[in-house]
Amino acid sequence: MSTLSIVLLSILGVLIIVMVVLYFLGKRMQKKQDEQQAQIDAAKQTVSMLIIDKKRMKIKESGLPAMVLEQTPKYLRWSKVPIVKAKVGPQVLSLMCDDKIFDDIPVKKEVKATVSGIYITGVKGLHGKQAVTEKKKKSKFRLAMERAQEKLGAKPIK
Repeated sequence: MSTLSIVLLSILGVLIIVMVVLYFLGKRMQKKQDEQQAQIDAAKQTVSMLIIDKKRMKIKESGLPAMVLEQTPKYLRWSKVPIVKAKVGPQVLSLMCDDKIFDDIPVKKEVKATVSGIYITGVKGLHGKQAVTEKKKKSKFRLAMERAQEKLGAKPIK
């Protein structure tokens, strides 16, 4: 066997091992995510609230309780998360929001939201018409990534 074929076979072997490891890690992470989603669904309740403000900010600056900050892994404390300030009854609360619905939340309007702890999972408008939000234009990189995922049959990343 030539040197080139030995090198190519060894690279192919390493790639196969990496793919197998990634497959099993992905399977385990999917199982964890399903369990977490089941817990969120079990604890959700519908609440009427007035949305005061919404923005993406670091967890440290968000005004969430200290217990939440302590439970957050250190590598995630500097990442920006969607935070919604809302008046629920007489209290003004800072709540985390699901990325999927963050753009749909109207500011300065009363809404009926599905909440699980301090996590908003769904929103429905209560009074008046819901303002239609324009979707942001996608970058060329994002479009190319979505096309590649579509061809491979993977779920698109939102």
